[in-house]
Amino acid sequence: MAAHPSDLPEFRERARAWLAANMPPRTEQSERYAFARGDEWAWNRARELQRILHAGGYAGLTFPVEYGGHGLGVEYQHAFTEESLPYEMPYLLNIPTLGILAATLLDHASEAQKRRHLPAILRGDEVWVQFLSEPKGGSDMAGCVTRADRDGDHYVLNGSKIWSSSAFAADYALCLCRTDWDAPKHRGLSMLIVKIHQPGITVNRIRQLSGSTEFCEEFFDDVRIPADDLVGAENDGWRVATGLLVHERASVSNSSPYTSGDNRVATRDEPVISPAELARRVGRDRDPAVRRLVAEDHVLGVVHHHLVERVTRAIALGRMTDQAGAVPRLFSAEMSARRADIGLEIGGLDAVVWDGAAGADAHGRTYLQRQANSLGGGSAEMARNIISERILGMPREPAPDRDLPFREVRQGRGGERRVDG
Repeated sequence: MAAHPSDLPEFRERARAWLAANMPPRTEQSERYAFARGDEWAWNRARELQRILHAGGYAGLTFPVEYGGHGLGVEYQHAFTEESLPYEMPYLLNIPTLGILAATLLDHASEAQKRRHLPAILRGDEVWVQFLSEPKGGSDMAGCVTRADRDGDHYVLNGSKIWSSSAFAADYALCLCRTDWDAPKHRGLSMLIVKIHQPGITVNRIRQLSGSTEFCEEFFDDVRIPADDLVGAENDGWRVATGLLVHERASVSNSSPYTSGDNRVATRDEPVISPAELARRVGRDRDPAVRRLVAEDHVLGVVHHHLVERVTRAIALGRMTDQAGAVPRLFSAEMSARRADIGLEIGGLDAVVWDGAAGADAHGRTYLQRQANSLGGGSAEMARNIISERILGMPREPAPDRDLPFREVRQGRGGERRVDG
């Protein structure tokens, strides 16, 4: 494992030499799989690349030394990321494994849980996902009805989750469940570590409009979870969940200190050529309207970069609360939607025909899932609420069920187990 120098320029120079000697260069073929969350081969490749990073001493640069990391400042991670751009990197492990789940374990897990799982994550031996959303829950995560009943030194888990990114390829999940039905909905929840591939858990893949099968749904039938896998205290899962969402917003907006490599298109399933290159390929690079679109895309990227840098630095220095991560999260959602529009406008007919000319078809598929980027990491509307209530201090929206025992809260239909699955 490499001994990292304390001098940043020396670190950068050493990282540059190590990358050139050890990491495969980015190619058109590697880009095809870099973000293919629905492809099992891509996940195996990401694990392989993570193991190379770990063997070389460049995995977990900002993670504490006692859990397999190197304890370096985020500026070292940023330097390594910049040097790594020409090479293959395990982008798939950034979200959610490193940036969200490992970060949440650092904040809330027991010492034994951290020592058991964090080194394995950094070695590439464990991939993690989050089991939060439920079929009838919408954006009200606290309305969770998946239940965990205590039975001696175990919890018995029953219920279902949905929209779990790449659960088919993962090893563990953090699962939000209800452990007290007589407490108000935010105060009767617990967070459990769940080993995914075990008896009683069914994982189904969901085919989307774009053809992607990244998202999964899970059903739990009397799954026995050791009580030692409770994260935080029983019935204190909402505190863990809200901390997880802070890390999720940071990861989705590319401001997490725990991710490694260029993560700007981590929510895509495939590489998308730049608007400038697309314009050249479709023969519209001299069109003044198209050139304005190319310039707009570039400006969005520059603004996003500087916004992330400013907010990340302010949070690290204590000048902003960690809730400020909602600001780049919101901008990221709006930027992604606009960039999808720009790609479709430039690509024209080539972007709406599968396997069309010029590679514009990838922009068409991105457009089909443009709204997904406003939902992952919490919806854009939720980000606006966080900004207004927790940053600007505006009054909270009324919540008539906030203090009711959860069993008295009216429940809509939905979430029943599918029998055709």
